[in-house]
Amino acid sequence: MNNHFEQAYPVLDKIEKAGFQAYFVGGCVRDYLLNKTIADVDIATSAYPQEIKSIFQTTFDVGIEHGTVLVLYHQVGYEITTFRTESTYQDFRRPDQVTFVRDLKDDLMRRDFTINALAMDKSGKIFDYYNGQNDLHEGIIRAVGSPTERFHEDALRMMRGVRFSAQLGFDIEPKTLRGIAENAHLLEKIAVERIAVELQKLFASTNKQKGIHYLLEANLHRYCPQMAHLSEALLKLATLPVFKDDYVNWGLLMYFGQLTIHEAKAFLKKWKLSNEIINKSIALMEVIAYRLSCAKFENTFLFLHEEDVVENAQQFLSDAYDTFVYEDTALLFSQLPLRSTKDLAVNGRDIMQLLNRHQSGAFIGEIIKTLTHKVLSLELKNTKNDLSHYILTHFSHYKG
Repeated sequence: MNNHFEQAYPVLDKIEKAGFQAYFVGGCVRDYLLNKTIADVDIATSAYPQEIKSIFQTTFDVGIEHGTVLVLYHQVGYEITTFRTESTYQDFRRPDQVTFVRDLKDDLMRRDFTINALAMDKSGKIFDYYNGQNDLHEGIIRAVGSPTERFHEDALRMMRGVRFSAQLGFDIEPKTLRGIAENAHLLEKIAVERIAVELQKLFASTNKQKGIHYLLEANLHRYCPQMAHLSEALLKLATLPVFKDDYVNWGLLMYFGQLTIHEAKAFLKKWKLSNEIINKSIALMEVIAYRLSCAKFENTFLFLHEEDVVENAQQFLSDAYDTFVYEDTALLFSQLPLRSTKDLAVNGRDIMQLLNRHQSGAFIGEIIKTLTHKVLSLELKNTKNDLSHYILTHFSHYKG
């Protein structure tokens, strides 16, 4: 058994000794059966939240209105959720009402796909009421019960379905795929940040080509912000090797979509991505454009970019263009005479002393910018003597 399960045995044991049922559920059971790495475990129980709180000494109400209590046991946190059924979903995301129940089967009925509607007790016995193990064996993603009902409960499940197909390499069962296509418009009800998380996981998956194919076949992309016209770009992205960095996939999508830098920034902001992802996506586009127009990288250009962005751009270009000549990225950056302006042999204080100035000003920034360019262009050596001589020779008009 997996170490994560073994570590959690005492938690299940305490719940059972208090007279309740407790099981490992969902993705951790699925991944265990697929012999995949398990990051953490989810626990479901017949005990109600207040009953869980009475069993364990340290608990936190992380989602108690939906039946989830965080239990801290031997310095490890476990989310324990009461078996529940759910009412209608007016916002296509959260149930209007949650009813706690004592029956595991009722709880598993509300799960999204059969491969996630699995439970396991601490002895390793699997509880499978919806043929999830068979679908795991056959490599099929199938909604539990009615696809339309499941997607009306939580429209994000449609994105999860195509994401699972990309991660696991599974086929989406025809009825489930038809349900996604018929309800794709509901995706507009979901927060863009949550869609972005699923899309990023899809792009970084081994079988992303399969996931993107389903995304397009079900027209989900048409209900994603500004993505309706990017079907060709998505298809091109699907043919590339896997890039694990999110900014690379966003940047390449922008590149294939032939968006300008201005358009790309607006697009990425619509997706409410982090500033880091936006900035590095744009930088990747700039590096690709620069390298396609120049025979080699210049120091002055490399200085403005991060090493991983340049490396990822080169990896893409190497795969995309037979005539592209790859340059050793690590070597290029190791040979830079400067990695930042702080590496200059003189600083603002030195400049003020040389020019006999007692107050700083815009002239310092101008001088540092010029020195940086000269050193990167190998017109000047980065020594205090050489830089000081250049300052006195070319910026004497700034003397106090």
